Amino acid sequence: MAKFQISRRRFLTASSLGLSGIALSGCDAFDSGLGIGGGLRGFLENANGLTYRAQRLLAGRDALAPEFTEADIRQPQRPNGVTAPDDDTYKGLLANNFADWRLEVAGLVEKPLSLTREQLQNMPSRTQITRHDCVEGWSCIAKWTGTPLSLVLDQAVVKPQARYVMFHCLDTIEQSLSGAVKYYGTIDLIDARHPQTILAYGLNGKPLPVENGAPLRVRVERQLGYKMPKYLYKIELVDSFANVGGGRGGYWEDNGYDWYGGI
Repeated sequence: MAKFQISRRRFLTASSLGLSGIALSGCDAFDSGLGIGGGLRGFLENANGLTYRAQRLLAGRDALAPEFTEADIRQPQRPNGVTAPDDDTYKGLLANNFADWRLEVAGLVEKPLSLTREQLQNMPSRTQITRHDCVEGWSCIAKWTGTPLSLVLDQAVVKPQARYVMFHCLDTIEQSLSGAVKYYGTIDLIDARHPQTILAYGLNGKPLPVENGAPLRVRVERQLGYKMPKYLYKIELVDSFANVGGGRGGYWEDNGYDWYGGI
């Protein structure tokens, strides 16, 4: 199985499909072509779609990302992106140790939810030691504990027309003319119900730290780090993300990154 995992990753990164990862990691030479409607953007989106189909074909819907042992954890989990949200709402929640924080589950569900952190922690949990792969080129192995997202979706009773899970976050990623832009992202229901997709509240045997996304972050272990939003406060079930942001399914996707982000 290990050889299969390695060959799959090499296939997805060393072939022409890997061009998208190189271009979208921030190389200025590609910037002018990455705008929506640009020729290079269209080429990369076609390659990204092929990456998605190839991974589904080669690995299957339920194949697991590699898991490791505690001996493989050699350093603290490296923070990425925003590490200390400068948002009044977040700082107020943090000051009270997130006692007033709630995870809202809304959209195309039969039973909308509002869950406290304690309620999530009282649900069946999963602990997994996995490798975080960042689009910037670094990786880090850590132990994550959290509630399987599938359990939350089952409790909310997802409507048949739902296709994606959208994550809404508390951290401001940029300021625009219309105000603060909070981080957002999406995954499809196949990855949402994957056994390793969890809503993590624990890291390396301790409560999730602020720099790594407290009180709750997403772990989608077969995808790159930007597909795992931090500072989560709302999950929304949708049938399309065309009218959210730039219509590409996430903040970084609206700025040129691959929607799927598979590894």
